Amino acid sequence: MHLIGTLFGMLHSVEDSSALNLFVEVLVRLVVELKSEQYLCCILNESQKELCKAATMRSSLPTFALLGKLADAIPGFAEILVVKHNNLVDHLLTGLTYPNEAIKAAVCYLYGKLYSSPVGTERLSGHFEERLCGVFLNTLGCAQTKELQVNCLGLLKELLKSDHFVSILMNNSKTEEETEIPNFLEGENPLPLVLKKLLLTRDEMLQAASSHCMAAVLVHSPSRYAPAFIHADVPEFLFECLLSKSEILIWSVYCCLLLLTEEHLFFSKCHTVYGIESLVRSLQGVLLLNNVELHKQGLLLFTEILKRQPVEIKLFTNRGVCIEAIDVLMETVNCPVLEVVVEAVKAVAAFLRKDHLSSPPVPYEELQKLLEAVLKRCADLSPPQSSKRPAGDLLFSVSQSHPANRNLGRVPQRQGQFLLNTLESFRNACRLAVEFQGDFMAQENAFTAPNSESKDTLSNFSEFLLRICDSLCIPMVMSYLERTVSLSVTEVFISTLNTLFTVVPNMQTKFSKKLASSSFIRLTLELKARFCSVQSNPVLNHTCSSFLCSLCLNLYSATEKRRTSQEEQEVSELLQKGLPQLNYTIAESLLLLSETPEPFSLDQSLCSHQHCFILLLYFSYTFGDRFVPDAELFVAVRNFLLSAQDHGDCPPPHILRAALYLLAVCQDKGKALDVKSLSTIRRILDNLPDLSLVYVHCPLLLQILQLWFSWEDCKQTEAEEADFGTSDQLNSANPLFPILKSNSSILLILLDLVCSSSVEVAWKVLMTLRTFLERNEDVLVCDLLRSRFLQILQQLLVESSSATLQANRNLPVLLSLLFLVQLRSKGIRELDSTDFKLLHQVSNLCGKCRPRDTDLLQPSLNFLYWSLHQTTPCSQQRAVAVLLSNVSLLELLQKVLECTWLWSPPSRPAYLSSEDALLCSGWLLVASLLLYQHRYSTEVHQTLSVDLTEVLNAVIFRNKKPILLLVSIMQFLRAVLRQKFSSSLLVIVGQNTAPGATQPQPSSLQDTALHPLAMQQVFSLVVSLQNLLVHVQLQKDLLLSQAVVACLETLVEYLYEKNQDAALHVASQPWHRFLLFTLLSGGQKSFLQPEVLRLMTLFVRYQSSNIISQKEISQIVQEAAEANLAELPEATSCALHLFLCQIQSSHCQVEPEQSGIIQTLLDRLLGQRTTCVKHQDIVCLGSVAVSVSHIAD
Repeated sequence: MHLIGTLFGMLHSVEDSSALNLFVEVLVRLVVELKSEQYLCCILNESQKELCKAATMRSSLPTFALLGKLADAIPGFAEILVVKHNNLVDHLLTGLTYPNEAIKAAVCYLYGKLYSSPVGTERLSGHFEERLCGVFLNTLGCAQTKELQVNCLGLLKELLKSDHFVSILMNNSKTEEETEIPNFLEGENPLPLVLKKLLLTRDEMLQAASSHCMAAVLVHSPSRYAPAFIHADVPEFLFECLLSKSEILIWSVYCCLLLLTEEHLFFSKCHTVYGIESLVRSLQGVLLLNNVELHKQGLLLFTEILKRQPVEIKLFTNRGVCIEAIDVLMETVNCPVLEVVVEAVKAVAAFLRKDHLSSPPVPYEELQKLLEAVLKRCADLSPPQSSKRPAGDLLFSVSQSHPANRNLGRVPQRQGQFLLNTLESFRNACRLAVEFQGDFMAQENAFTAPNSESKDTLSNFSEFLLRICDSLCIPMVMSYLERTVSLSVTEVFISTLNTLFTVVPNMQTKFSKKLASSSFIRLTLELKARFCSVQSNPVLNHTCSSFLCSLCLNLYSATEKRRTSQEEQEVSELLQKGLPQLNYTIAESLLLLSETPEPFSLDQSLCSHQHCFILLLYFSYTFGDRFVPDAELFVAVRNFLLSAQDHGDCPPPHILRAALYLLAVCQDKGKALDVKSLSTIRRILDNLPDLSLVYVHCPLLLQILQLWFSWEDCKQTEAEEADFGTSDQLNSANPLFPILKSNSSILLILLDLVCSSSVEVAWKVLMTLRTFLERNEDVLVCDLLRSRFLQILQQLLVESSSATLQANRNLPVLLSLLFLVQLRSKGIRELDSTDFKLLHQVSNLCGKCRPRDTDLLQPSLNFLYWSLHQTTPCSQQRAVAVLLSNVSLLELLQKVLECTWLWSPPSRPAYLSSEDALLCSGWLLVASLLLYQHRYSTEVHQTLSVDLTEVLNAVIFRNKKPILLLVSIMQFLRAVLRQKFSSSLLVIVGQNTAPGATQPQPSSLQDTALHPLAMQQVFSLVVSLQNLLVHVQLQKDLLLSQAVVACLETLVEYLYEKNQDAALHVASQPWHRFLLFTLLSGGQKSFLQPEVLRLMTLFVRYQSSNIISQKEISQIVQEAAEANLAELPEATSCALHLFLCQIQSSHCQVEPEQSGIIQTLLDRLLGQRTTCVKHQDIVCLGSVAVSVSHIAD
């Protein structure tokens, strides 16, 4: 005891710090070795006396230092001090207020030891709350030396273990005594400010300790204490600390920030926006360190920020930081440590949000690489699929052999969780693509250089999602489902597939068909039956039902071409209401089909279940997934129809259509339909307003529909009629005609028979349709039939060669029917896409034919000619381009023109043979192409060559050629005259232009001016036209007579432009007057004939006073004034209008009274032209289509 007293006395007498430390160490060692509490009490008593008698607090430093060392060395020291010597605690508080940081440091150290003891914490709780708290916070806030700072943080660390002390520290308020301390920190909660101050130091150890203390506060209640730190702007400084290289400091900051993410204020104050760049850079640096826990903690923080960031506050305001974040995620996904990869995939899922990636341009290419890396990493961890069985079989085998709860042990739980996170990432990417569809700025990279193609587009990204789902995602999940079924994995997987329908809208049909053919309807039904019965797993049930609804609606839109919006709405409502309750096994659902609802029952659930199940079966069977035995399904569907009929209930058309289809495809392997079943179907069909409502293109289904069509009657007469070649041979009382007239859409059903039936049946169908259309012009079916004609033509052209096309007996009838349908279109209309596709197909067909194939070429050339003349200028220009781009067609037309000089004339010139009809159509079509190619300057890919001498000789000498053929050649001659024999489409050849021939000199100057015509040829041509005009006028053929006059007009116009003297000479020939007298001496003595008026106009224009005198002009005006203009034919009105206009413009000497009459007549004719009804422009002369405006113009 004496020794201890002596040493204790010497402790306060030496001033050398090393000696002082030596005395303290000796005293501590002595007390520890003696192991007696009396010696410890002795030192405590002496310390109490020393602190009481100390003149200044400075001399008490050795005592505080000794007590601190004793607390370190003796385990029960704190309990002894606070229980038996608690008076010392008052001296500790005094030392803490003394302005000496060494003393304060020693006192804080001793306080830390006392509060580290449970007894000390309990006994000193009141002391801290009433006296110590404010002084301590002031000491910590004002500490300058590192020793004091460290010891204060040590004490704080011990205090923060207690929720009570944390509450006191965070709610501390200034007292009157504290306000007298000038350096005390302002504010009601100074602790956050004090810790923030330590973050500002450059000492990483203090920064780490400060952030650790913050985390120690927040862990007690983030929602309660986080706002104080956030209002103090502490997060900003925490983010700045992430630039450090210290792993301890980074870890502490990660922990603190992670706790702050639980408070919404952390995000609304935009601290994450401020610090996201620092966090990303920190993660980049951390990944270089070999510290897995630090990697995981950083990714966990990143994930929480990405998940909790409010949508309205954009996190990545800088695209560069966003790209860096993707790089970090890519690197962590490829990390060899699985634990890190799991956290990385979670971060990827949280990262794939529109608001995180909405800064243009969206980095689609980087996102593709990231998603591909995630899926490949997950696929690498999954064992390969052991079979290529359909999706439904995989689940079926698992559900039958291995209950889900038993299989979970076979698959590592971590692998299942990793797959779930991967699927969530992929689903978020799909949702992201859908959300960006409505954002114009996100469609493509706006910074792409002009005239360059960017791969960084939403379209490419969406297609990538669909492609990688097919190649990686689906096989990976199927492999997992082979071994176990996880509800969470299945729910996310089905939800992802449902989202993919809208990712690439133009591919949703193809994607839906692939899913249906891969048994996904069966898979989803099995999932619902196994996990969603008795209202269990509502989330999975909703997801599966939504997926089935979307899949079926997509398939419905793809397969039901004749659907209506009302029917589509009904199907959608049925699926949305019925699918959530359809949680039965396949066997149970089949039994439901045979059940009959109770009479007068208001419960429609049974019907809803039956209808939903039939639709699901229909779509599955349509795409090859026949997961129900055919015989069982046949019986179930038959029973369903019988039950419905017996109950007096007719299923909706879409359900009946599906049921009939299922019967048709199953009847080969099931029982044959008995009489009762056939009668039931017949009655149901008879009650339908429109048979097309239940029609589905299926060859087997036609066997059922033939009952209604009464094809048996046709078959009975088939043997009797060896030749069924003309429509007259068809019975006028054909039972189909009334049905077709009342339900014109059934025409499409008959057209389906053209492709699906034998040649004989198809031919009879075409003949029936042609007869029907010829006899029922009031039935409007053009738009209805054109698209189906296109499909049939496409199929025939794809499946047939040139030889088989020429031998096809049905094709000429089909083409005739096509032209007949087009001919029913009244007036000029714009050609749509179907018209142009038909034009393309028919022109290609012509290119595969020979000139001798008149039965094929005649309706085809008629169709092409119609397409050029019965449309608007815009469509006309496109049609000309289509035809002129077809080299094979032009080569055929060249051969047809050449046949004009090769084929021998018929024995009867007036008779129009099939060959002559084809020649007429060929010349008319070439004339039209010449006209419109020149008008629109269309590009020419193949030229035509014509011998001008042959053309002129054909008109001059006629040579027993039919009148219509001569008129057609004249149309060609008019076209080349208008273009002055200069056309990029036409090459004029003849005697004088043949290759290698010497060019003779023109016989006169007139011949030189008129080249390539000679004056002698002109005179011969004029005489021939006059004779031809008299000939056709005697036949009273108005159209042909106007064609001859028009050719004469064009010839004189050509002469006038080349040589005015020659033109005037030709126009004033005296035989013209004789021609007029001949025309007027016919049956109609009136001047008001179109050909007479047009000739008069021609002579007035070229001042042929010797042909038409002033007196005759007056007679015509007088006759027109007395006539009823409203009763004049359209051609006569037009000719009269031209004549009167020519009189006014030529300044003919007429009396003033007649000038007024002329103006009155013009006004009346103009008003009549604006109100007159346009007649059909295309007429058929024999089998040749002729445009009235083309011929008579």
